[in-house]
Parts: sequence; C-alpha cells; structure tokens
Amino acid sequence: MNVFKKLTILLFPLSLMACATAPPKNPENICEIFFEHRSWYEAAKDMNERWGTPIHVPMAMMYQESSFVHDAAPPMEYFWFIPIGRMSDAYGYAQARDAAWGDYQDEAGSFWSDRDEFDDAIDFMGWFTDKTHKINGISKWAAYSQYLNYHEGWTGYKNKSYNKKPWLIKVAQRVDARSKRYASQLKGCQENLDSSWLWRMFFS
Repeated sequence: MNVFKKLTILLFPLSLMACATAPPKNPENICEIFFEHRSWYEAAKDMNERWGTPIHVPMAMMYQESSFVHDAAPPMEYFWFIPIGRMSDAYGYAQARDAAWGDYQDEAGSFWSDRDEFDDAIDFMGWFTDKTHKINGISKWAAYSQYLNYHEGWTGYKNKSYNKKPWLIKVAQRVDARSKRYASQLKGCQENLDSSWLWRMFFS
C-alpha cells in the first residue's frame, strides 16, 4: 500500500466528521434555525409539499427527539463498567428505529436514505405523520397526538398506552407548545425565507 492510499484511509473519517452539520445555535427559534441552515428550509418545504404536514410539527418533534444532532442515539447501557449496548436502535435526527426506517425506505424513501441526513430524516417524519393520519385519523397539524403516535407506535396509541406514562404526556405537551411557537415564528419570517431561497436559486 503506497503512502497516498494510507493517508486517504486515515483522513477519510476526519473528512466525514468535518462535513457533519452542527446543531443550530438557537434551536428555540425556527427562523434562526432556517437562516443558519438554509438547506434545511428547502428540505422542510419539500416534506410539506410531499406529505402535507406543516413544517412546524416535525421540527418540534425533531427538537424533542435529537436536539437536531445528526448522529443522536440513546444512552449506552452498562453491566458494571462494561458497555452492553444501547437502550434501543433509534438513531439520527428523527431517532427513527431500524424497523420503521426500513418500512419508510420500502414505501417512500430509497436504499440510500440516511437517518443522519436532515432531508431524509424530515421526509421520514412527514411519511410517519401521513401514515398516522391514515391509520389513526390524527390531523397532521396536531403535534400532541402526532408525537404520542410517534413515540408509542400506531397500535400503542390505539391502545392508549400513553395513559400509563404521565411523563410522556408532559413531553407531548411540550412538543405541542413548541410546535405552536414555531408556527408563530415561521409566519413572521417565511416570506423572507422564500424570497431568499428564490434569490439564491436564480442568482447564486
């Protein structure tokens, strides 16, 4: 193996780390999120156009699930000091589990969809909220009930499993409140975001 190949192998993981998108500096304000990460707004608009889910709903859910960290994962479990695995196989921006992500890839995504890519993750959430609407009749605008479906699954929601989890109901209420704040904020900056996007598309 020559020196160039050795350097490529050593530096490739570092290049991937450098390409990772940092979480937004102010995740409490959806306008600042999208002005900081312009491509996220385009991906969110694509999700809305494809699935009919308002942008503020999956964004509030994503904040709760990962705080917009691209490679977020549940905590590691330990036997004494020995790591034995994570609490679940949830991963990425949307904290999508393996089975649900596989269903999404089969039905709406592609083999190349990645849970640590924002555009794929938010499209997954649009797909999930659309399925929730079809299966359990939940409005795509209802962040509280959408989040309970997201956390408990469609069957769990039907069986009202969340009633045994007071902590989860409180979390869903926080998601709902954040969704409403995001919606109000987005009204004040969406025209600016749209004009900026069009300007970049034609003149950048």
